[in-house]
Amino acid sequence: MQARKSLYHNILISQKNRFLKIFAVLRKKLYLCILNLKKFMTDIFDDIRPYSEEEAPEKIAQIIGNETFINTLKQYIPDYSPEQLQEDARHFNTIYDFQYATSRRYIEKFIQLSTAGVTFKGLENISPDKNYVFIGNHRDITFDAAMLEEYLFLNHFNTTKIAIGDNLVSSRLLAEVGMLNKMFIVKRSVSMREKITNYQHLAAYIHHVLFNEHESVWIAQRDGRTKDGLDVTKQGLVKMLAMSDELHPMDMLKKINLTPLTISYEFEPCDKLKARELALSEAGPYHKKQGEDFDSIIQGIVSFKGRAQLTIGKPIIEEFDAISDELNQNDKIYEVCKMVDQQIYQNYKLFPNNFIAFDLIDRNNTFADRYTEEEKEKFMAYLDKQAIMEDVPKEKMMHYLLRIYANPVTTSLNIKYNEQ
Repeated sequence: MQARKSLYHNILISQKNRFLKIFAVLRKKLYLCILNLKKFMTDIFDDIRPYSEEEAPEKIAQIIGNETFINTLKQYIPDYSPEQLQEDARHFNTIYDFQYATSRRYIEKFIQLSTAGVTFKGLENISPDKNYVFIGNHRDITFDAAMLEEYLFLNHFNTTKIAIGDNLVSSRLLAEVGMLNKMFIVKRSVSMREKITNYQHLAAYIHHVLFNEHESVWIAQRDGRTKDGLDVTKQGLVKMLAMSDELHPMDMLKKINLTPLTISYEFEPCDKLKARELALSEAGPYHKKQGEDFDSIIQGIVSFKGRAQLTIGKPIIEEFDAISDELNQNDKIYEVCKMVDQQIYQNYKLFPNNFIAFDLIDRNNTFADRYTEEEKEKFMAYLDKQAIMEDVPKEKMMHYLLRIYANPVTTSLNIKYNEQ
């Protein structure tokens, strides 16, 4: 009997050891499969993705050794020496560490230099444990997304992946810095035939970021900045976000935590350049000169923007249930765009300049209680200066400048009227 028990015991021990060996082998294979899958998912997005955590250390070393980058650092952040950066870089373990040490300092410096202060609102609408697609109105090439990153820095949230048009990556250094700041490419310089394929590729990447990398995304509500002060979400963009082989488009939009983001500036970034482009577009499509986008980036960063406000809206989730099933797919997408636009304008901060411009166009004093005579005189003097442009008549420039500032008031009034 004792011998039989001992035999059973030995058999059990042997089976247990065999199971543990098999489990160890399977665990190793599973680990390798995950690594291969991760590499595969990274490889298929190589043409648009930013740098990965694995690539970051080498790229950071290259950046902080770049003379142009160091000279820029000395110019704008003189209290953060290249020697200190190099010392800090030894302790960078993640891309976030690099962003917090460098990008955060740049953002805060340019806020100090080019604004009269930024108000942040809406943090209570999001959670650090969830991932979102922040879909924002777009007034400035770099500042809009940078303001969101600053808000996240201040509250110790992880930063987002940022969509940027391929037309804006005009130099290798700019591309390198952008890719270290989680910027991914939106291909705009493509033929009509390639657009659908690119949209599918972009949608797959954004979903990969949300569901596999567990990070959030910032993307503008339209291609390029608004030039006329009218923030309108492009239906094609929402259609792209809804693309999926597994889920119904409305279910995918609900799953991605679509969250409207509103940026408001007292003085519109690049207002003079935008008014000029609108005026010249009267004669036909406006074609940018080489380097014009880069000039807009610099102007947008350094030009004075007065007061600014960034507001994170509420994720659009339950609202999808209110969309009628009887609508066709295009009409459903249109309803989603209206939801985004409504939140953007409900959260838009209207400054005295907006009301002054509206009253000047309307030739009335409808909003005279929203500004002082001194504010009106200063703004009119500012517009008079901005309206001087060599290749556009002054009255034409003034026409468009006024509408850039007045249109947010007009849209706000329309929304309030429709809510009644």
